[in-house]
Order: sequence, then C-alpha cells, then structure tokens
Amino acid sequence: MTVSSLSTGSLPAPLSFEPSLSSPASGAVVDAGPRPDRPHVSELRLSAFAGHRRAGFPLGPLTLFTGPSGCGKSRALQAYEALARLAGGAELGAAFPDPAACVPQRARPDAQRRRGFRIGCTTDGPEGPVRLDVAVQAEPVPRIVGERLTSGGLVLLETALRDPGRRVVQAAWHTAGSAPVTRGPLPDDRLGTALLPLRVAGKTDGQRRVLAAAEQMVVALRSVFACDPRPHRMRAPAPLGTGRLLPGCANLADVLWRTRSECGRRHALLVEAVRAGCAGPVEDMLAEPAGDGTVRALLDRGDGSRTPLALLGDGELRYAALALVLLTGPGVLEVDPAGEVPQALQTLTVLADGLDRCMDPRQARELVRLAARMCERGHIRLVGAVSDTSWAAGAEGVTVVDLSA
Repeated sequence: MTVSSLSTGSLPAPLSFEPSLSSPASGAVVDAGPRPDRPHVSELRLSAFAGHRRAGFPLGPLTLFTGPSGCGKSRALQAYEALARLAGGAELGAAFPDPAACVPQRARPDAQRRRGFRIGCTTDGPEGPVRLDVAVQAEPVPRIVGERLTSGGLVLLETALRDPGRRVVQAAWHTAGSAPVTRGPLPDDRLGTALLPLRVAGKTDGQRRVLAAAEQMVVALRSVFACDPRPHRMRAPAPLGTGRLLPGCANLADVLWRTRSECGRRHALLVEAVRAGCAGPVEDMLAEPAGDGTVRALLDRGDGSRTPLALLGDGELRYAALALVLLTGPGVLEVDPAGEVPQALQTLTVLADGLDRCMDPRQARELVRLAARMCERGHIRLVGAVSDTSWAAGAEGVTVVDLSA
C-alpha cells in the first residue's frame, strides 16, 4: 500500500509486491545509533481520518494535544486506541465500532461506492524506527484493505484487497531466502502485523527481521490504558473485586483497599500527590469496608476527621484517580499487557481524553508535574487531550501538539 498515493477518503489500488519488497537501492540500512530497549510509539499519523488530513504528530514520553473544541483532539486519541486494539488481536469492529464516523469529512465514494480512512504510526525500539500504515474501508463493508510494515527503508509486510468477494487480503512478507517474498491470504478484519508470528517461521534472517519488527510494533502499541475518570460513579461505594482499576475509575475504593497494603512506598507517593491537588490537609488516603461487600474511599485529615471521597469536587476526584493511574502499572490497571514479553521491556501508555477536565490550573499543573516525573523513568507514557496548556507553560518534558495552529 503506497499510503502517500491514496486520495483522501478513497481506497488503495491493488499493490505490486515485487518492487516494494526489495531492498533499498543502497542495499544498506542506516544505523541511527543507540536504540531504546522499551518499544514505544514515537509518531501518530492520521493521513485521512475524520477531520485530519495528511497529519503526523510526534509523541514524546508526555504529550498533550490541545486546541479548541472540534479540532480533533479526541479523534487523535481514538485512532491511537484503535491501533492498540488491533495490535492486541481485536477484530476491526471492536477497534472501530462506528467506522463510517472515521471517514474524512466530505469524502466522496469511489466508482465502487467505497469510502474509507487511513491511519498509522511509528515505533522506536531495538529495531530502530518501524512504520505501520493501515487503510480501512468503512463502506459498504468494513474491512482492512491495505497494510504496510516498514523498517530501515525495507517493506517487510504488504497487503492488498484483490478480490472484493472474498473476506481476505493478499499478503506478502519479506523472506530473503530461496524466495525473496512469501505470499498468502490474511483475514480482512484483523491487523496482519499482529498475525505474523503465526505465519512466519523465522528460519531466515529476513523472516527473523520481519518477526522482530512486528513484535516491536505490537509490544509498543498494545499496552494501553484509556482512562476517563467519572466522578459521579466514583462517589458510590465500590464492590470488592479484583483490585484492578477500570477505565472510568468507578472502583477506585476497591483498588485503594488493595494497593494501600501491598505497596507502602507507592501509596505514600499517592498521598503526597493528593495532598498537592486537593483542598485542606491530607494525611492519608484509605478505603474502609461498609459491611455489605463494598468499600468506600476516604481522606484522613490528620485531626481525627475523615472526609469521604463522595464529598470531594469533580476536579479533586479526577485528579486523585489520574494520580493513582500514573503511580501504578499494568498489575493494577485493567489492561492487557504482552505477557510473552518481560515487563522490564514494556511501556504502558495512558490515554487521557479531557486530562484537565473539571480541574483548576493548579491541579492541572500539579498533575502534569507528576506525569513528567513518572514518564521520565521510561515505564509509562501519557498522551492526553486538554482544552488549554497555558498552565503548563515552561513545564519540562512536555510535548505540546497544538491543533489550532
């Protein structure tokens, strides 16, 4: 799939595998120097997606999308989360429940009445920069009609829709053995890159390179926690359960019941963070059983009084929940990490739409400072959408993507 050649909103033409699956003209791959051990997404591309056209966004350890309402902040996070779902093996319908809404605005159907969208990303890691570009047909039938995985100027995987009557795409991947290219069908509702470990034997250097690049892409993408705390749900007592935080944070009290006893150091950091973002004195943050199988969260004010979290403001509740997210990890958050990869080589990415929603500038500033400290360590990254970043002026370690420019 030649992504740059696709017209906005249209679908790709059939691909010619042989030219693009050969080595670069120089025959050499440029070594960019030392490479990070933890695979991570360094760029998000929205070539033709909703209101975005030919857009590429650099992603640092802590990235904030900003701009006025309707500029596409939430859409950018939606595209990232969808790529993560596909990398984890989800079907297209699970990643894009409403694919027609992702088609570029005012895009016209082609002669076959097809409309679609294109997204992609770049990951950095031990294999250097690895690019993934995906073309999705949204109408009349949702399907992945083109995919390209590239590393070091070499196309390692390429797919194209050859027969609209069959629910498969024709795929070709780099072999560099007795045959330079291996061909075969792949389903049109799943990401081919995520399926490569099941199809590539890894017997040649070329095949091993394909597998290494695919693994880097999948590991970088799939460990994602999309978090949007809902204060009205956090105020109610939470049933005792798994102790793993849900995206809406309604079970915050259940998670506190677990984490306070399991990791005193992290809990002390959480209390310190909550103290900086909530009104009044805060000596501790705890959960107590209600006797009916539920627990409720409380702030210990240090003078013998305790304030139920149900009495806190919306901004305080969102601040406390996001601070907990930043100070924990996959073992506490409801995510699906790559279990076959050592945790030391994984990076959890938190997606936070409306990161500063309901917060005053002081709370937003304190939360970003905490995020910058945690992201600097490398085990967690944050991509957030905010309405304004004036409160973050001068903050170190923050990549601001202004969509109003």
